[in-house]
Amino acid sequence: MKVTTSDLLAILRRFRIANDGNVPRHIDQIMNSNPSPINQLVRFRFNKQMYFVLFDETAQDDEKYIMDQIYSAKSDATGILLLNPTTDVETHGLPFKGKDAYLFHCKSAKRRLDSILAERFADISRSTWQKYIRAGYVKVNGEVESTPKQEILETEMIESTIPDGTDFSDSTLPIIYIDDNVIVVNKPAGVLTHTKGALNDEFTVADFFRRYTQVGLDTTRPGIVHRLDRDTSGLIIGARTPEAFDILKSQFADRKAKKDYVAITDGHLKKDDARIDIPIGRDPKHPSTFRPNPNGKPSVTDYHVVDRNDRSDLVQLHPLTGRTHQLRVHLAHLNTPIHGDRVYGKAADRLYLHAYKLEVTIAPEQRKTFVAPLPPEFLKLFPEATHELGL
Repeated sequence: MKVTTSDLLAILRRFRIANDGNVPRHIDQIMNSNPSPINQLVRFRFNKQMYFVLFDETAQDDEKYIMDQIYSAKSDATGILLLNPTTDVETHGLPFKGKDAYLFHCKSAKRRLDSILAERFADISRSTWQKYIRAGYVKVNGEVESTPKQEILETEMIESTIPDGTDFSDSTLPIIYIDDNVIVVNKPAGVLTHTKGALNDEFTVADFFRRYTQVGLDTTRPGIVHRLDRDTSGLIIGARTPEAFDILKSQFADRKAKKDYVAITDGHLKKDDARIDIPIGRDPKHPSTFRPNPNGKPSVTDYHVVDRNDRSDLVQLHPLTGRTHQLRVHLAHLNTPIHGDRVYGKAADRLYLHAYKLEVTIAPEQRKTFVAPLPPEFLKLFPEATHELGL
């Protein structure tokens, strides 16, 4: 049965909700569903009020049955099942085109704007809607609403204009290795591993991996099994198949993937070779940064000084744990921060930290070691670095 706005208006008039001054265009936001093969449920808005009308020949005025049909479309529906005002018999059903029509008037309490949007558009998360709202992409009753927690009635008019994603089809990254299972790239400094949120419009490693992987295509992290900080350059491996994803992910979780970095320090380390065994934890004064903390997570780094000049050391770093900012915090704690570390040291043209070697099993019985060439900036300060690292 096709239900038109004229049909809905006729029903509203017979229930004495609408009058002759109302016209079909006063009805909008129509949604049809079929809770069962024998009935039809229509949700719509009239004069900023939400209604359900159930067309069902078998309901026999059973309120529980009628409400169960409505709950199938909206599990938290609250309101009033209206009585048929056209008869002296107390009944809810109103004959309409050979069927019984039951009208339910929603009496919605106010709810948060982000919650309402997340419910209506289940494919977009609530946190993403919060970002869209703050960015000014949502209007309520024609006015931009930038507060996600703003409470509104569900019957109010909500409009959203979600921006189109940026086209990164011409953007690329240097591929170190690729086969049917994995892809390995040399990430430049300044490139994100994956997006930080729905409104990010930067090219990321994840955007590049999306072209080559079958894994996580409905997420912002397709193919991603580990990450590097934005300011760190070097090797990132991605999974191209679900099987490869499981193999790689477990190795990074179990610390069976071996990673080696090279860094240039501000100042000189006291020893040429040492192990840094210093727990680190989040800095409560600056929650996005970390600091040594005896109650923090165990953090262990082995280092070897490869070369020195008058102001810096060229250091090979091998983390035995994988804490966020581990290498940066450890070297800063020894009063030799990584050159260009704008968080834990002094800013420069870049952070001089490069993930140059990765040893990992990419398929059963297939262990490989990948190497990324040193960036030109490193070689400018240490011209013999490639030879000294055995690259």
